[in-house]
Amino acid sequence: MEMLINEFTNGEITVTFEPKKCIHAEECAKGLSSVFRTTVIPWIKLDGADTVKIISQIGKCPSGALNYCKNS
Repeated sequence: MEMLINEFTNGEITVTFEPKKCIHAEECAKGLSSVFRTTVIPWIKLDGADTVKIISQIGKCPSGALNYCKNS
């Protein structure tokens, strides 16, 4: 079974996705479709918006499947 890497970075932050937690509400894509794209792989494209907007949208994830940490 192939495991997909669910970690993405833009240099400023690293975003992680835990698919088992995801409830597929698609709040991420509805709010910031330039970053969270449900129809392509890789589905997270961090150069689609500035870091502040990405962090804000991650905070709206109802399941907690999306998280981020700031890179040093």
